[in-house]
Amino acid sequence: MSPKADTRAEKDERDRSGGIQVIARAGAILRALSGHPQGVSLSSLAKQVELPRSTTHRIVTALQAEDFVIGGSDGGRVRLGPGLVRLAAAERLDLRAEVRPHLEELSARLTETVDLAVLDGDAVLFLDQVAAPQRLRAVSVVGSHFPAYCTANGKALLAELPLRTVQELLPARLEERTPHTITSRGALEKELGRVRRDGYAVDREEHSLGICAVGAVIHDSFGAEMALTVPLPAQRFDGREDEIVQALLQTCADVERDLGYSAE
Repeated sequence: MSPKADTRAEKDERDRSGGIQVIARAGAILRALSGHPQGVSLSSLAKQVELPRSTTHRIVTALQAEDFVIGGSDGGRVRLGPGLVRLAAAERLDLRAEVRPHLEELSARLTETVDLAVLDGDAVLFLDQVAAPQRLRAVSVVGSHFPAYCTANGKALLAELPLRTVQELLPARLEERTPHTITSRGALEKELGRVRRDGYAVDREEHSLGICAVGAVIHDSFGAEMALTVPLPAQRFDGREDEIVQALLQTCADVERDLGYSAE
């Protein structure tokens, strides 16, 4: 092999190594931003990922061009952009198709509505639903948003997050939706601690009068999180809570098994 060929090979190897390094750095920046929904300053971001500010700026600019990062409204802060949301949405559509049979089975078992939702900022976004085969039933519109702090699926998903992230996500004021809504941050943090301990969340007419719900989180093999929820009229909830919890948790375990998730 000629010296010229060796030089070209070495250059190709350097280019490949440089490309891998840039991808790794971009990944580190995206992971750092995922913990700051309100955005962070460029200098703070550079410190978090331990890169020079100029390098961080170049990578952020490239990510902005792909819509993976956008500038915030507060002093030049940057945060995750809608490009990532669109990618996640495509994955969620595939996951929804895989989870759908479990929703149908759980709904038939309990003869109640079953929802599938994900966390979207400080709210839950409904991805799918199997409505109860009863005249009096709890239903939500797929694609709608409910506040996370006062719903079973929202509290289940919030309990998966670090406390600091929850504090950043929550609105400054927790609106009283019903007389049962938890409006104290301290009380909500205590409630989330119970959810982490028990593995499920309960909405006791906190979002809507007359509606109760039980929710629990499911994970896929990549660590993505969704919540399964069984909402029902309060008059049918009393006396059935244990039955609903056990059926829900069993379904979540079945879904995670089918999705290849392992907690180990």
